[in-house]
Amino acid sequence: MPRNQFDALSKPFPTTAQLLISGGDERLLPDPVSGLNKYGCASIPDNDLHSFSSSTATTVSQLEYLALNRLRETLLQAVDADALNKCCATEMARIRREFLALNGLNDWAVELIFAASGTDAHLVAVDYVAAGQSLKVLMVQPEETGSGVQAVLASTELNFMLLRSADGQPRPVADLDAEVTLQVADAVALGRRVLLIMVDQSKTGLIAPSVACVMQLHRRYPEQLQVLVDACQFRVAPPTLRAYLQQGFMVAVTGSKFFAGPSFSAALLLPGGLRMPAVEPVFNPGLLLRWEAAMFELRRFSALPQHTIIHYMALFSTAVQQRLLNDPCFAPLAVRVLDRQPLQVGQSWDQLQSIFPLILFCRKGERDVPLNREQTLQIYQQLQVSQEEKPARLRYQLGQPVACGERDGVPVSALRLCLSARQISDAIGQQGISTVIAEAMAALDKTAWLVSKLVTDVTQ
Repeated sequence: MPRNQFDALSKPFPTTAQLLISGGDERLLPDPVSGLNKYGCASIPDNDLHSFSSSTATTVSQLEYLALNRLRETLLQAVDADALNKCCATEMARIRREFLALNGLNDWAVELIFAASGTDAHLVAVDYVAAGQSLKVLMVQPEETGSGVQAVLASTELNFMLLRSADGQPRPVADLDAEVTLQVADAVALGRRVLLIMVDQSKTGLIAPSVACVMQLHRRYPEQLQVLVDACQFRVAPPTLRAYLQQGFMVAVTGSKFFAGPSFSAALLLPGGLRMPAVEPVFNPGLLLRWEAAMFELRRFSALPQHTIIHYMALFSTAVQQRLLNDPCFAPLAVRVLDRQPLQVGQSWDQLQSIFPLILFCRKGERDVPLNREQTLQIYQQLQVSQEEKPARLRYQLGQPVACGERDGVPVSALRLCLSARQISDAIGQQGISTVIAEAMAALDKTAWLVSKLVTDVTQ
């Protein structure tokens, strides 16, 4: 049972906001002073907050909240615990069917297992592959994925792959692939089962190891190696998702990143041939509501013309990259082209960058020097606060800072300005992409202003 679950039949019946924070863990619980959870998000809409934080978490929107209120009314009709449990199970089954249909999987032999979080989805996959045997797990460094995964798999042999060098640059693909290949070969030679967790995409927008490497290893060791694609950012289009499953890979996704649903809504997809033992469904109305919010956005996004999505994403990407390259306050953290070539998937929106990591710099004398991790965290927090000065009146949220090595001997973190499916749907449906770009530029304006103010305060 999730650790912060409550009696959903208590009187009065829980509000939508109360349901949203149930069935997860303490990271969902609001701070008694700020009303925000660990990710800086509220459990009710915050229409004054401009969010570019989908690589971490996003506050529920007004439209999503209305949809959740309607679902709560459905749950409210239950007269006892059995009726409520059946209603919850029926609605989760509806979401399962719709998820599979929207991703072109309704006729596939795919098993979809809902989980409270991406960490929980990883744990289910590990338990399934291990099946009581000794298991070696290869995955990317925790800084680039979910830190909770390392904690829950502490009893398993974990080997981490570094995605970036000491200066924050992406490691050469050939080096990373060679390291993974050697580790898998050594484990198989010792009679070990191996779970290789490939990430698509990491917190800073990387795919690793390469798709070509993972496919080759899976063909070489079909009995000893199983692959889990960590697509918890869910920045993969339906053709890519289907291609991974067709390779026989498990795939973990969440509805709380690119699709901007509330935190703690995950799922594990098992391809044909892999079957999880049947278990009694756990009563979790919080998970149900969080997935309903994500499905609201998935529905909207799936209805958009592919060519329009690609056009709008390209415009946004060009504007952001030009600003990061030409403003001395910022340095874009290098990312690689999203290469999934061996999957032979046609042109799709998921080939375009939607996470833009950036390192902050300030002017000291004749030099631009990087902000350290504490200073970057301070800027991240201040972005969400309204201040009297005109450049800082509006509130913005970026993706939480990610440690990314050192610059000039200074340990640095990268903020992440992200584009979400919700923003793209809003842009195509009403706002226009120019409005979203203008908001992104304003977020960077405030960031630069806060950096200059931080430097001024330190020198005074």
